[in-house]
Amino acid sequence: MTAPKAIQLDHRDNVLVALADLPAGSTVSVTGTKYSVTEAIPAKQKFAIHDFPAGAEVIMYGVIVGRVRHAIPRGGLLTTANVTHEAAGFHSRDTRAAWRPPDVARWTSRTFDGYHRSDGQVGTRNYWIVLPMVFCENRNVKALQEAFEEELGYGRPTQYRDQVRALLSELHGNGSSSQSSAGPSTATYAPVFKNIDGIKFITHQGGCGGTREDSGALCGLLAGYIHHPNVAGATVLSLGCQHAQVADMLDELKKRDPALSKPVLVFDQQKSGKESEMLAEAIRATFQGLVEANKIERKPAPLSKLTVGLKCGGSDGFSGISANPALGYVSDMLAVLGGSTLLSEFPELCGVEQSLINRCVDDVTADRFIQLMRSYEARAKAVHSGFEMNPSPGNIRDGLLTDAMKSAGAARKGGTSPVNDVLDYPEYVRKPGLTLQCTPGNDVECVTGQVGAGATVVLFTTGLGTPTGNPIAPVIKLATNTKLAERMPDIIDIDTGPIIEGTSSIPSMADQILELIVSIASGKTHTKAEGLRQDDFIPWKRGVSL
Repeated sequence: MTAPKAIQLDHRDNVLVALADLPAGSTVSVTGTKYSVTEAIPAKQKFAIHDFPAGAEVIMYGVIVGRVRHAIPRGGLLTTANVTHEAAGFHSRDTRAAWRPPDVARWTSRTFDGYHRSDGQVGTRNYWIVLPMVFCENRNVKALQEAFEEELGYGRPTQYRDQVRALLSELHGNGSSSQSSAGPSTATYAPVFKNIDGIKFITHQGGCGGTREDSGALCGLLAGYIHHPNVAGATVLSLGCQHAQVADMLDELKKRDPALSKPVLVFDQQKSGKESEMLAEAIRATFQGLVEANKIERKPAPLSKLTVGLKCGGSDGFSGISANPALGYVSDMLAVLGGSTLLSEFPELCGVEQSLINRCVDDVTADRFIQLMRSYEARAKAVHSGFEMNPSPGNIRDGLLTDAMKSAGAARKGGTSPVNDVLDYPEYVRKPGLTLQCTPGNDVECVTGQVGAGATVVLFTTGLGTPTGNPIAPVIKLATNTKLAERMPDIIDIDTGPIIEGTSSIPSMADQILELIVSIASGKTHTKAEGLRQDDFIPWKRGVSL
């Protein structure tokens, strides 16, 4: 079977996407019509299916994604020089979108082995977390990390230290061997606690000195991490005088867990006196907490207990064709199975708002989405920015010329199921099915927020490559194209390039993705980001990030 060279994504589109490099003057056939390109069209880029006069609308995925600045001939390349951002407006729900659920018969009896919590949640990992209420305590968090990780068998690989040791040996004339005279540090230690996946030491730069809104959001975010089913308990370090007070964080935790069912060990430095005494007590209490957390074991759970974050980053012109629609199909499958999915990145829903509004289950849900979108756009404008500034240089270089074009492809991660709920940051997931969550598009800020809302696994598509991970939830990386998967195998978990090549369908790729989710959720497989210890955590400062 010959792979197609170009594709029309929707019958209403007036541009085609090149799936391979097209030399100037070459001809391609799409849906029975032949097109000759007037100039070289690189793979992932778009070209016109008819002559475009200045001012014409550019349509992709069936929606407006741009407006023509200067005339473009039939077969001509679209660029940022001849196309500018344009998106359709949106309004209250005016119809109810129909939905055809996928067949999930083969998945209805499947389970994963997870950690069952007393509040009914089921985790895919079992971590103890250590976190600060304010950046002033980051150094003390690091001190606890140094005390615990190596001794309990959760230390980092030492190959880079070994390399530096070898270079020092060469510098001092002790031989050119890859080993120093003492030999490399190759000792490995089995974890002391077999049922604990690790201790995660989280730091941040917030908690004081910013707006009260930001410190309040931080309290909610930290509460979400403590409440998260992948967490057995937490050690919290507080200076004492900061805006983000422990009492405020505990109030947020009560909203998520009224019973306060998990151990939360709080240490306030200004009340403790000597720093050394506070840390010694924190170590003793944390160790005892680990002993108790180790008593829980994995047990089977239905797939309805999964909460999956849907994310894209380092996107390219293939994202909306391969990986993102495959995620959308997985999202629809989980909706039928009773699981939960989170579609976030509000700046990357620009131009597709109306279709999402019409998918909302009721007017209240739709109106909340409208309010959050308009509020976010207004905040961006207030700092002299806007959604149209969202695409990065890498996005543009690889075919995503406008924010609306990027958004139309990004929204495909949410599939076609009804929108059951809308969350503001940092609220916690409340309903099964698809939820829209207000976050920025920034990779780490978004994933941090998704996990804070309860995502036990994150599906992250990328066309350019990014190592983004999370301290407590496995982040699965999906390449949009095979070249990326082959070039960066150390960060990619799944290659969805076969969709572009015509050797795999979106439903079959979705089955492959869900199989991997089950294996990872059960602890049988670990993601590349976990192997790299890619523990990224950045709270969102409202209105600053896109």
